[in-house]
Amino acid sequence: MIDTLLLPAVAALVVLADQLSKAAVMNSLPEGQSWSIASWLTPIVQFTHVTNTGAAFGLFPGLGALFVIVSFIVVVAILLYGRHLPTGRWLTRVALGLQLGGAIGNNLIDRLSRGYVVDFIDVQFWPLHNFPVFNLADTSIVVGVAILCLILIWEDRREQSARCVAETG
Repeated sequence: MIDTLLLPAVAALVVLADQLSKAAVMNSLPEGQSWSIASWLTPIVQFTHVTNTGAAFGLFPGLGALFVIVSFIVVVAILLYGRHLPTGRWLTRVALGLQLGGAIGNNLIDRLSRGYVVDFIDVQFWPLHNFPVFNLADTSIVVGVAILCLILIWEDRREQSARCVAETG
């Protein structure tokens, strides 16, 4: 039961956090304006309200309709794949839930309701001082992909180790 609910629960939490944070930024910070969380954090990170009609980091502006279609395909693929995961693959479900929530938040809700994505996390510290502004959905997608990569590396090493044991045993 927990296995089947984990992926959609993580996705729902990501969508909720993403949309609430974007609503707070849109309601309290004019577009193009920045706000420092705390003065000592300003050299590291601040909130800057920007909009993005392109892909991640502002690439390919104006192709929002394409990103909606791609995101819809990704959402369906994640949901179908998640249904077939064996029991006990909770970390894979969390990773997929992070990606699903990010895709729904950024590329479906934002683009379909506003026509653009709201970004606000503005990293200032070196070497990322020119890093594009991003949001919680972007972060969720990146963390989900990173977790999946780590799972794949771990599983590959486990299989290699098992092969070595089988060959020498």
